[in-house]
Amino acid sequence: MATSSSAAPATMSPVQRRRRVLRLALPAVAEQVLNTLVGITDVFLVGHLTALAVTQLGYTSATALAGVGLANQMVWLVTVFFMATSIGSTALIARAKGAGDIAQANRVLRQSLIVGVVMGLIATAFGTFLAPSAMRALGAEEAVIPLGVTFLNIVAIGFVPAALLFIGNAALRGMGDTRTPLFVMLGVNVTNIVLSVLLVNGSLGAPILGVAGAAIGSAIARGGGGIFLVGLLMRGRSGFRLSLNIRPDWDILRRIVKIGAPSGGEQLVFQGALLVFVRFVTGISTVAYAAHNVVIHIESLSFLPGMGYAVAASTLVGQSLGAEDPREARASAYEALLQGGIMMTVLGMIMMIFPQHLMSLFVGDPAIAATGTVAMFIAGMVQPFLAVNFILSGALRGAGDTRWPLYTKIISVWGIRLPLVMLLLYLGFGLTGVWIAMAIDFAVQAALAFWRFHSGKWQSVVV
Repeated sequence: MATSSSAAPATMSPVQRRRRVLRLALPAVAEQVLNTLVGITDVFLVGHLTALAVTQLGYTSATALAGVGLANQMVWLVTVFFMATSIGSTALIARAKGAGDIAQANRVLRQSLIVGVVMGLIATAFGTFLAPSAMRALGAEEAVIPLGVTFLNIVAIGFVPAALLFIGNAALRGMGDTRTPLFVMLGVNVTNIVLSVLLVNGSLGAPILGVAGAAIGSAIARGGGGIFLVGLLMRGRSGFRLSLNIRPDWDILRRIVKIGAPSGGEQLVFQGALLVFVRFVTGISTVAYAAHNVVIHIESLSFLPGMGYAVAASTLVGQSLGAEDPREARASAYEALLQGGIMMTVLGMIMMIFPQHLMSLFVGDPAIAATGTVAMFIAGMVQPFLAVNFILSGALRGAGDTRWPLYTKIISVWGIRLPLVMLLLYLGFGLTGVWIAMAIDFAVQAALAFWRFHSGKWQSVVV
């Protein structure tokens, strides 16, 4: 098998490896920050509706937060399809890059984007026609349902180009290019922030649209980013040159599905459990769910290093295996875990020291901030476990070992988190009990991911 000049040499020193991981991971971390900021912007702005906006719109920040939060649960559910394709693409493209087969990488990109268009159309239909049923299934209160439906209907319009954005960025990362996705997501965020600031509270003479304004900003920003990225790939980027040949390549499609289907199943299992889980949280109160949603969004910032380093681990493991160097694959994954774990632990300590201050930054309602303080403290405690799970699971996916994370979700989320939540809510622990159950679940997932990676069985996976 031919190897490319960019593949890691077997004699790479620890310092060289550290720099290589940093060079890939830091732009990926920044990209994850920017991707999450789209949702954070929505939460921040609808959590700070002005008195004039509340009067004109007829709903409070707490109701708006609940509506946006529940709608985003459904957005994440449809994103599962995009994620499955992107994981298969990253693994195959990284192997092709490591083997020096750029033509094969281009074929995988083309087939992945074809699948993305199909999945985007299915997701659009789901978000358009099933939004009311989805909101009721999540246990939304009557005042919350129309807000969630409005948000989901608008965001669904941009699902096709959003799928292309998601998959195109993943393909570039498989080639080892984490800077282009960063710059694309920077543009997405600038667009989203400008539009949302104008439209949520009606700044600079714009109409006051509240939840609808946040949705419009997100849809235009992500949709525009997807269209721009496809244009960039057609012009040529990082070895890619996208053609308009839409003929299916069944062998490549089969391999994408073989790798991606377990990841899609993993996310379906997780999101399915999450929908049940959210139903428990909404059953406590609207204020409790609003607080939970704020904590989740703040926490999402803290585990972004883990997600970014998972991207680096996935890319480096795939490229090293493509270059037939499993020893370098293992060493790179552990280096990514070391760097990402340190970052996440530091962020977790900040969450534990300043929980109420962080809550107050993101929501103006004192009742919501107070309700989420203990949950924020617990979220800080679990950051080291999240680092292990994210980064080593990313390494497994880069090797094409996507079944193990699926098994982990079945065992831990369905077998541990949900039963614990039911028990602790029955005992009267409220939102604190919810987060205790989540913390135990995260610790178990971390242990299972570490055991699997340490066993080395991922080295023999055929993609």
